[in-house]
Parts: sequence; C-alpha cells; structure tokens
Amino acid sequence: MTKLEELLKQQIEISAAIQIEIKKSQEAAAKGDSESQFSLAQIHHHGRGVKQDYAEAIKFYKLAAEKGHTDAEFILGDMAAKGQGAAQNFKEALRYFQLAAAKDHGQAQYMLGVMFDGGMGVKEDFKEAMHWYTLAIKKNNADAMFGLGSMYENHHGVEQDDIEAVRWYKLAAHHEHLEADYRLGCVYSRGKGIKKDLSEAMHWFSLASAKGHFGAQISIGLMYQVGDGVEQSHEEAMKHYKMAASRGHAEAEYRVGFMYQNGLGRERDYPQALHWYSLAAAQEDAHSQSALGFMHEHGQGVNEDEAKALMYYRKAAKNGDENAIRNRDMLELRQEKK
Repeated sequence: MTKLEELLKQQIEISAAIQIEIKKSQEAAAKGDSESQFSLAQIHHHGRGVKQDYAEAIKFYKLAAEKGHTDAEFILGDMAAKGQGAAQNFKEALRYFQLAAAKDHGQAQYMLGVMFDGGMGVKEDFKEAMHWYTLAIKKNNADAMFGLGSMYENHHGVEQDDIEAVRWYKLAAHHEHLEADYRLGCVYSRGKGIKKDLSEAMHWFSLASAKGHFGAQISIGLMYQVGDGVEQSHEEAMKHYKMAASRGHAEAEYRVGFMYQNGLGRERDYPQALHWYSLAAAQEDAHSQSALGFMHEHGQGVNEDEAKALMYYRKAAKNGDENAIRNRDMLELRQEKK
C-alpha cells in the first residue's frame, strides 16, 4: 500500500467514525440529553463531518438551552449578536447573554458589558457596563480588562484617565490580549494623560505587530516615515506598511501607494502606486480614490484622462475626502469653461 493509499484509507476510517458518533449524538439528543444536543449544535455550527449549517446549529443549541445549558445560551447570544443563521438581533442576544451571565459565565458577562457600553439592544448605561466588566474580570477575563481600560481611555461613565487605562490594558496584555498591546502603544505615543514615551509605544506596537495587528504595523510605519522616536527610515516604513498591505488592509495599501507615488526612500514608481491605490480604492478607501483621480488628471503613470479623474474624485468626495471635493469642483469648473 502506497503512502497515498494509506492516507485515503485513514480518511475513510475517520469519516466513518465521525458518522457513527454523529448518529449516537442524534439518538441521545432525541432522548433529551442536553450535552448531546449541544454536541450536535457544535458539529453543524463548525461543519465537523457535515456541511456547516447555522440554522441547524441554532435548532440544537435552543434544545440544549431550554434545559439550561449555559454554553448553549452564550453561543445563541453570540450568534444573534453577529447575525449568524438569522438576522442580527441584539435584544435576542441580550436575553441569552443574561441567562448565561446569571450562571456566572464570564464571557457572557463581558458581552453584557459591551452591550451596555455601546447601547446595543439596550439604552447606553456605563454604570451597568462597568458592573458586568467587573464581574467578568473576577474570572480573569482579558476582554473585560480591556473593556474597562477602554472606558477609562474614552471617558465612558468615568473621568478620562490614561493611567487607569494603562493599568487595565497591561493586565489584559499580560493575558495575551492583542488589542491591549496596540492600545498601550497608542496611549504612550499620544502622551495625553500619561507621560509620552515613544520607546514604550514602539515596544507595545512591536508586540502587536508581531501578532499581525494591522493598526500596529501601520503605526510603526508612520513612526519610521516621519522619524518619530526612531531614526527616520522610509525603507522600514515601507516594510511595515507592506506587512499589513500584503493581507489586504486598505489604509496600508494606500500608504504603500503614497510611498511609491512620491518616491519616498526609492525612485518614484507610478505603476506600483497605481496598483496599490487601486487595491485600496476597491475597498472604498477615500484617500486612494482621490490619489487615483489626481494621477489620472495629471497623467502620472497613465494617459491624462479628466473623465476618469472626475470619476475617482466623485467617489472619494462621496466617501468624505476633502482634497477630492476641492479637486472635483475645480475640474468641473474648468470643464464648464471649455
């Protein structure tokens, strides 16, 4: 038997074993066993051995939730909040999160904090948000630590306090919370209610960047581009912008295009600029649409084409780019005078 034949045989055996377990779970679920109902819901939710089917998952989650299955209640809340398997429904999400939170489910308590913090399905209530975050924190919930830090940073029901924000962000970061790493970089680079420390900012941005955080990669790129806390290096700026741009982040694509268009750290390269701007413009990035308008108006890497320039300016203007609004108006006025 060849290696390929052996692997195919193993795959068939695994598939057969999965089907046997699914059948056993179905039989137990039909008898009202909540764990089997939850297990079937998970199988359909994640497409394990069957085609992914949110509606079928919800059916079995609800059967388990009716018997008080806490994780099923939480997941039903999460699916309702995300609009998985049915239209997004924050009131339904709230109901299920409350059921799970009442049984001390930490992530459900955190999600209630989020909902009250953002007024999702309920009236915005920062005191209630803090209550739920605090309960979740007692279970070492890093998301809740981050949420509380965000309340202090953004003046949600408490005085704006970067020192408190940093304290909670660092606790979350200690629990490997990616967004906390990034926000720590932002707080230290801003230096509003805490001493500005660009070295510390770079430390936290670098941790987040290494884990693939787009915002951190762009922030490091900006620091190198302007020489903020580091020696100016357009090469390093481009390297970090491309980290995010290579994975389709629109702002990063725009910044790579800008570097090529303006010859920062390299020769001007209009074809490359057009390439990266076009990728970002397809995601409705207003700055890139405006830049494409300028390049078509002035023949940078393409033939001068006022019709295309106007098209891009109008798209960018619709998306709020002020330069595009001005350039659109000037170009339209010039055409009227012809």
